[in-house]
Amino acid sequence: MARRQSRAQKNTVGRVMHEYKHGELSRGRGGKVKSRKQAIAIALREAGASKYESPQKNRASLRKTKSKERRGETGQARAEGTGRRSTARKAARKTTARKATARKTNARKTTARKTTARKTATRKSPARKTAARKTARKTSTRKSAARKTRRA
Repeated sequence: MARRQSRAQKNTVGRVMHEYKHGELSRGRGGKVKSRKQAIAIALREAGASKYESPQKNRASLRKTKSKERRGETGQARAEGTGRRSTARKAARKTTARKATARKTNARKTTARKTTARKTATRKSPARKTAARKTARKTSTRKSAARKTRRA
C-alpha cells in the first residue's frame, strides 16, 4: 500500500505529470518520455515518494527537486518561458537585437556623412579648389623635405 504524500510531494508529482502530458518531460539521457508508467516512476522519484528508495534518499531527492523548482530549472518552467534559463536567453536576444540596430544606425550615419562631404566638394567654387590644391602641394613638399633631412 502506498504511503501518504505531503503537500509538497503532491505538487511535485502534479508538476511532473503536467510536463508528461504536454510532452515536456525528458529522460536522463535526453529524449522525451512516452510511457505513462515511466512518467509516474519519475514523478514519485522526484517527489521523494518512491517505495523503492530509502527514506533518507527520498528526503534528499525531494530537497533537490524543490531547490530546482525554486531556481526555475524544470521542464515546465523552460517550456512556459518563466524559468531562469529562458529569461537569460530572452535578455541575450534583446542585447543582440540592440547591437544590431546600433550597427544599422551607425552605418546610416557614416553614409550620411559621406554624402554630405560629396555635396560640399561639388559646391566648392573653382577658386577654392585651386587654393586647396596649392596648400596640399605645400604640405607634401614640406614632408618630402623633412624626409630628406632625416636621411642625411
